[in-house]
Amino acid sequence: MSDRKDSGVPRTAPIQSATFSNEINAEIRRAAATGLYDIRGGGAKRRVPHFDDLLFLGASMSRYPLEGYREKCETSVTLGSRFASKPIELAIPITIAGMSFGALSGPAKEALGRGATLAQTSTTTGDGGMTDEERNHSEKLVYQYLPSRYGMNPDDLRRCDAIEIVVGQGAKPGGGGMLLGQKISDRVAGMRNLPAGIDQRSACRHPDWTGPDDLEIKILELREITGWEKPIYVKIGGARPYFDTTLAIKAGADVVVLDGMQGGTAATQDVFIEHVGQPTLACIREAVRALQDLRVHREVQLIVSGGIRTGADVAKALALGADACSIGTAAMIALGDNDPRFEEEYQKLGSTAGAYDDWQDGQDPAGITTQDASLMARLDPVEGGRRLNNYLKVMTLEAQTIARACGKSHVHNLEPEDLCALTMEAAAMARVPLSGTDWWPGKPGTTC
Repeated sequence: MSDRKDSGVPRTAPIQSATFSNEINAEIRRAAATGLYDIRGGGAKRRVPHFDDLLFLGASMSRYPLEGYREKCETSVTLGSRFASKPIELAIPITIAGMSFGALSGPAKEALGRGATLAQTSTTTGDGGMTDEERNHSEKLVYQYLPSRYGMNPDDLRRCDAIEIVVGQGAKPGGGGMLLGQKISDRVAGMRNLPAGIDQRSACRHPDWTGPDDLEIKILELREITGWEKPIYVKIGGARPYFDTTLAIKAGADVVVLDGMQGGTAATQDVFIEHVGQPTLACIREAVRALQDLRVHREVQLIVSGGIRTGADVAKALALGADACSIGTAAMIALGDNDPRFEEEYQKLGSTAGAYDDWQDGQDPAGITTQDASLMARLDPVEGGRRLNNYLKVMTLEAQTIARACGKSHVHNLEPEDLCALTMEAAAMARVPLSGTDWWPGKPGTTC
């Protein structure tokens, strides 16, 4: 019996399996050959419901817009006014997220501080301690207090403007961080009190508490160390946002930082990045519900991070109930990271511009995610700070433009009523109507 080719019937083109795609097959072969799990930097690459799935309705007949050339739209935000005697006053509702010295170079940390200061906002230390470059060039600096305790000392707690206790991170809720030996220079090792050139791992939970009751004790301890001046933030990964936000508030947090799965990381297992946590969009309304149920919405501020890229993203997060947003990956791109002008060098690393896979290897041609002196010299921190300030300025103008179009005199006056969703998933997560309807999945009073 002849096959179809012999019978003159043309074959259909072979179809690649959706389950066993080329990428999955390549990972299986790599794992089989090495016996090692894959470690990479960056955030989740899979497509999940995000802010692009929401639209603003804007003003027309039933709402009046503001005239941008004559009517103000304010953007200021105060963080940490619940218990701290010196809350942080920011001109814009966008802050710079925690990124460690070690994962980032000294010039990159300086550039972040310069840019944030020009924009009249704050930056954050990240794991590994506080560098002079960052403190000296950051008008407002948030000090991260992590499970690793790398570089932690009471003097730096007093030098900062706020303290952020990191309980979880969006890229890896439930998991600790990694910093590969290629980036452990003598200076990084000295700040962390660990050997140079050896892979370092941050713990996934704080060594001196086992639950929320211990967190309350730790917050009180930090307040005593700093004379009750500094706002205390608690950062949680996007896993169980309602309960985690509730517990952070009850423990005494001034600010809750909520990080979704699109947030980046210096390095961790790929399986963590892609398969643990929830999308940022799915977390905001649940965190806001916790704040509202405890009657502290706006008294305890909510900062949202994880995949924030534009002023539209900021405006949508604020409309859903956040007080501010935080950027990490976007800030590094603004400084010049993963730029196509370095494509040839990225190719030599086995990567490509925009892939982010090889940030953890310490050979970043842009001089941002490296400790190599020759590469670090490529980044001018003054120019980097100028670029970051420009980017923050554009994001703020975009958020203002949207707020004015919705008739709002302050970006914090944006509300869910100003939004609609393009997909069922986004409608359900954001709890705003599906476009063209007044319904979303799970809306109270409906049966479907």
